[in-house]
Amino acid sequence: MSLLLKLENILFRCSISLNTFEIEYSFFSSRKLNVSNLNSFIKIFISFLESLFLNIFDILLNAVIIVSICYITKSSIFIAVLAFLGIQLQGTLYNYYYVILRNEFDGDNTSRINEKNVPIAFPGEKQKHVNLLYNIFNLLYRGFDQTIYYADRQAPKNQKFPNWFMSCISLLGLGSQMLLIAVMLSVGLLNYVLPFFIGYTALVPVFILLRRYINR
Repeated sequence: MSLLLKLENILFRCSISLNTFEIEYSFFSSRKLNVSNLNSFIKIFISFLESLFLNIFDILLNAVIIVSICYITKSSIFIAVLAFLGIQLQGTLYNYYYVILRNEFDGDNTSRINEKNVPIAFPGEKQKHVNLLYNIFNLLYRGFDQTIYYADRQAPKNQKFPNWFMSCISLLGLGSQMLLIAVMLSVGLLNYVLPFFIGYTALVPVFILLRRYINR
C-alpha cells in the first residue's frame, strides 16, 4: 500500500505541473496576440539538450508507471504493453499537433514535425551531447513518431487548428494522462487503469479524423 500511495502522490504532482503548462500553452498559442511573448520565454529557457532529456524522461516515466501498476494489480504483460503503446501514441499525437502549431507561430524550435536528422547544437551546448541524447530519443520515439506522421501526414499542410480543438487534444497530453491515473488511483480504480488507457487510445483516430474534417 505504501508503494501505491507514493505512486499516487508522484502522479498528482506530475499532473498538476504538466497540466498547468499544457493549459497555459494551449491558451496562449491559440491567440496570435500573445503567442510571441510566450514563445520568446520558451526559447530562452529550452535548449536541445533539455528538450531531448525531458522527452526521454517522459517515456521512462510512463514505463515505470505502467510496470508499477502491472506489478501491483498482477496484470498480464500483454495488457501492460498495450497500455504503454496506447499512452505513447496518445502523447505523440498531442505533441505532433502542438509542434505544428508552434512552428506556424515561429515558436520553440527544439522540436520538429518529423525528427529525421540530428539537430545542430545551440551555442553553449556540445554537439556530441546532443548527438547522444538524439540517438537515445530516436531509438525510443521513432516508431511512435512515424506511426502518427504517416497516419496524418497532411496535418502540416493544413494548419487550421481551432482553439477548441487544441484544448481537446490536450486530453492526450502527459499531464492529462497523469491526472487521470492519479484520480483513478485515489478512487480505488487501480485495476482499471491499464484497460482504460487501451480504450482511451481510440481517441487517436477520432482526433485525426476530426482534424481532417475541419480542414476538408
